[in-house]
Amino acid sequence: MADLLHARREPFVRHDQGVLDPNCHADTRKFHGGIGSLDVLRALRVSRQKCRPLSLNVQLPAGFRSDPHFQCLLREIDLLGCHLGAGQRVEQFHLGGGTPQAQPLQRLMAHLRNRFNFLGHECGDYSVDVDLHHTDWAMMGLLRDQGFNHVSIGVPDIGTDGERSATCYQNPAPIHSLIDAARTFGYRSVNVDLGYGHAWQTPHSFALKLAAIIELEPDRVQVFDYAQPPPRYRHGHHAADACSEDAKGAMRRISFEQLLAAGYQPIGLGQFVRPDDDLAIAQERGRLRRTCHGFTRHGYCDHVGFGPGAISQFDELYAQNTEDPEHYLQQLHSGQLAICRGWRCEAGDQVRQLVMERLACDLELDIRAIESRYGLIFRQYFAAAWQCLQQMSEDGLVELSERFISILPAGRLEVDAICRVFEQDVNPPGHSSSQELIDHDACL
Repeated sequence: MADLLHARREPFVRHDQGVLDPNCHADTRKFHGGIGSLDVLRALRVSRQKCRPLSLNVQLPAGFRSDPHFQCLLREIDLLGCHLGAGQRVEQFHLGGGTPQAQPLQRLMAHLRNRFNFLGHECGDYSVDVDLHHTDWAMMGLLRDQGFNHVSIGVPDIGTDGERSATCYQNPAPIHSLIDAARTFGYRSVNVDLGYGHAWQTPHSFALKLAAIIELEPDRVQVFDYAQPPPRYRHGHHAADACSEDAKGAMRRISFEQLLAAGYQPIGLGQFVRPDDDLAIAQERGRLRRTCHGFTRHGYCDHVGFGPGAISQFDELYAQNTEDPEHYLQQLHSGQLAICRGWRCEAGDQVRQLVMERLACDLELDIRAIESRYGLIFRQYFAAAWQCLQQMSEDGLVELSERFISILPAGRLEVDAICRVFEQDVNPPGHSSSQELIDHDACL
């Protein structure tokens, strides 16, 4: 079978630590087996009734086989798609996991377009992850012809292959070639993913690699800790020896220093963009959002995931497919969805998530708006977090007032750590956990 994929005073918080999950809006540690297919089917019905826009995410793990696995993926698309309406626009689409071969790619996209309402030329954000070693100019052109307008290039891990791999890691030519192809074919943006924290890395080698990437002038750079990789790198990701925490912190500081010096803006969660990028403009206009698949310039969408390990989100419901390809295959063969776990985000968690999202996206939070919407007293509800914020205020990271929490210029490098203070559970005396849920069809 052919593979589809080619294969100062120290602040209160340790600011060299990122959030738990650099790209996921939900805390997957809370996922449990009590969420199943019936919950998703009910959510799909509500989504159709309200005609909400959609964000689709297809995950193709390395080694995914064309038969029968590919047929099961198409079957899952049909099982979910038949419960959604033709009027629901696909505003966002992401194809992750690596570069598919040409024929399966064309079949997959034709199947998706027959089932879903994709937007016209350049109206949606349609992105794809490409494998550096199995993508050439012809494939970049084909992907563009299929409607993709954003591309993400992963810097390969050295692994255990010795000097040859180390040379490959430092060689910028393959990345340069794909960036040139993306420019030629008119992609809206090019992102480069760069991990740090492996034992084979040093601050010096990391700085050299990052400097070489900056010279290529990608539109976006995603810097992530190998211990907390983005979801698109978790399938087939093998644990490796980590460097020291001091070295890891140095690499993270180097990324901020070099990228800021080159004119990139830190959006948060390790994402840096050029000032004219869609995400930077959305943040400046107060329209940036953070979803279960990262930052976006679009408003609320229902997120539908396909493939092993894919996550879907409908309002407060999160549902995840099994990550085991064989179990995924068995479920779809029997005509069942592959949902294995999930989480229903209750009111307290939704308030906390909204606070973290607005701080990460707007660099400012309107305290009174939160209090008015949920009938709470912010400083009491987030008493422990407020103490941490006061410490950060003394460190010059945030400014606190009766009305706003504002992240200062020095704090822009620490957005992740600032958001972390709201991650702890909150359940103040006398405040019911059955407070009003967030209405995603209304704006705060």
